[in-house]
Amino acid sequence: MQRFALARQAKLPNGAKIFDLIKVELALVEGEFERQASPNIQVIDYLGEYLRASGGKRVRPALLILANYAAGGDAKKDSVIRLATVMEMLHTATLVHDDIIDNADIRRSRASVNARFGNQTAVLMGDWLYMSAFETTVKERSLEIIDILTRLTRKMTEGELIQLTRIGRLDISESEYFDILRRKTAFLFSACCEVGAILGGATKAEQDALRDYGMDLGIAFQLSDDILDLTAETVSLGKAAGSDLLEGKLTLPLIYLLEKEHYLKPKLEKIMFDGEYNSLTRDELKDMLNKKGILAEIKQRADHHTDRARKSLDVLSNSEYRSCLEEVLIFVIERNK
Repeated sequence: MQRFALARQAKLPNGAKIFDLIKVELALVEGEFERQASPNIQVIDYLGEYLRASGGKRVRPALLILANYAAGGDAKKDSVIRLATVMEMLHTATLVHDDIIDNADIRRSRASVNARFGNQTAVLMGDWLYMSAFETTVKERSLEIIDILTRLTRKMTEGELIQLTRIGRLDISESEYFDILRRKTAFLFSACCEVGAILGGATKAEQDALRDYGMDLGIAFQLSDDILDLTAETVSLGKAAGSDLLEGKLTLPLIYLLEKEHYLKPKLEKIMFDGEYNSLTRDELKDMLNKKGILAEIKQRADHHTDRARKSLDVLSNSEYRSCLEEVLIFVIERNK
């Protein structure tokens, strides 16, 4: 009954009820984030509060906490809360740096740090978040976790660098797209789940399963994001709608569309060059993607990865936390922002 109740709750806006089970732990993460982002240096205190107050779904720390409980741990322990906070700090640092690279003005429905305070301040704040996260991690004295986070940070940086070499190009292959996706998005989801498992005393099989679950979840999450970027509105996204193409990034729906409609290449190039949807509107693109069945195909790809993620959980004992990890998969696919 618990499992079906969670399934019904997952259909509510923003998946808020999914995380109700761990609201106490997430409140502890919020407090730890505030503490770590307030080193009594006035400018950092101010910027840290600005970032923290920007909100966000806190999906990554939630995954670490749920994975920890699902592996038999106690997520109220200080070490778990600290590492969950580290994951949110790493994620926030990547957003700050990404917004500089993309010249993004909006993040989570408010001015991005670079738009509000300038690129120089944003670069340094992103660096500070990275180093603070690693300082906290080192204090845990776990070489295994340090290795995971070091490898994760390298892969995220590599993903950003690879993507930069592809900006403005329309010859991106499907394999190149997925390579960037895994590095920039999915490895962080995977690391959250694996670290949660380690802190929960998981067996090797459970640790591997939760790592794989996070990887497939991250892929599904990004595929859903690609669809939303082309179909949702700015007010619901919390960032500029259609921004990927305007920033010169070709996502999987448009890779598939170009394979079917070669004549669109100059129109998409013009959108990238102008930074505006003049040669082709977002509504026209959306209609084409629907008529060609491409959005449905991408949704099917996302469903495939959520199915794989769900199967990865079979190794875990039945619990309300495992059920909640299953319902996170529904939230990722059905969310509207």
